[in-house]
Amino acid sequence: MGPKLNNDILLKAAADYGTPLYVYDKERIVYQYQQLKQAFQKTNTRFFYACKALTNVNILKVLADEGSGIDCVSLNEVRLAMLAGFTPERIIFTPNSVGMDEYLEATALGVHINIDNLSVLEAFGNTFGNSYPVIVRLNPHIMAGGNLKISTGHIDSKFGISVNQADKVVEIMESTNLIVKGLHLHTGSEIKDLEVFMRGLELLLTLSSRFPDLTVIDLGGGFKVPYKPDEKGTEMEALGNRLSERITSFEQQASRLFEVWFEPGKFLVSQCGYFLVKANVIKESPSRVFVGVNSGFNHLIRPMFYDAYHEIKNLSNPYATLKTYNVVGNICETDTFAWDRDLNEVQPGDVLSFSNAGAYGFEMSSRFNSRCRPAEVLAEGDGLRVIRKRENFDDIIAGVVLP
Repeated sequence: MGPKLNNDILLKAAADYGTPLYVYDKERIVYQYQQLKQAFQKTNTRFFYACKALTNVNILKVLADEGSGIDCVSLNEVRLAMLAGFTPERIIFTPNSVGMDEYLEATALGVHINIDNLSVLEAFGNTFGNSYPVIVRLNPHIMAGGNLKISTGHIDSKFGISVNQADKVVEIMESTNLIVKGLHLHTGSEIKDLEVFMRGLELLLTLSSRFPDLTVIDLGGGFKVPYKPDEKGTEMEALGNRLSERITSFEQQASRLFEVWFEPGKFLVSQCGYFLVKANVIKESPSRVFVGVNSGFNHLIRPMFYDAYHEIKNLSNPYATLKTYNVVGNICETDTFAWDRDLNEVQPGDVLSFSNAGAYGFEMSSRFNSRCRPAEVLAEGDGLRVIRKRENFDDIIAGVVLP
């Protein structure tokens, strides 16, 4: 199961720093990273944290200190990674729908470049020739993931160069002398079916014969983490064993050696995070009892955006009788965190905790309704440390040109 923060620590965080509040467990991040290393120890494997899940520099530094690499989808994420101590060799730049100017800026920083567009690939080859090897992101036409919005490898996805256009990739490589050092794919998020990863691996191994300089097989991320109490995550040990067997067999057959790369995001930080809110009101209607809390989808958008489930606990009254509630936010839109959820009876002032709030929680937050974003706190050992201050009105008007 891995380490978890107990109720007392979370209640202390709420008392000391107020709510709404994000709390992250450093020990859990380290545990998750070590789980990856253990699962794939039989293969020459590297991990690059997909930092779009949570970019607080203090979190990035935890993973940098563990030896992880980092996957960045914007230049500012690259800058944050460097601020956290990642060297260029440990950084992948994997943007989408950006111009050549961003790739040029990234090359000036010396990071790994991942390209998913034929026209950009050709322009890059014409600019650099064989002087700056690249990774090519392919669209494998594999539907996978827990939700269409987080499925990125199907035929209608904007991500990647279609595998049906592999001939064109080879043509560009040969005409510009471009060195393709890696082939990459990412089919989606929350993948439980190991066959998805194995199909992707088989596709890249099959294509490898067309790329003489290939040294990297990149299978992206998307490992499933359990959100509901009865859910199971991706069977990492089983995947590691199957991957090792197939890679070893292929390498012996083809007389080539590959590094296998992964970019896990949610797997590394989702379970480290807790989102704490305060119950403001209990509202009974003819058909429902609502718990109205002092936050909304401006702070945690996943339930409204992805229909995502987060386990909710009443930290203040953990042994009270169970009652059924809709947990709703304070945003002036339909703003529901949970429907028909059984919670220990909630009273105004109780502190509620949302589990699995480390990934795409604060990172996707906003100031909608002109409400300030919450603080972030890191739990280290027995202590708590603020790693982002709570916003105030001055933050809201910062940058505004006042009349």
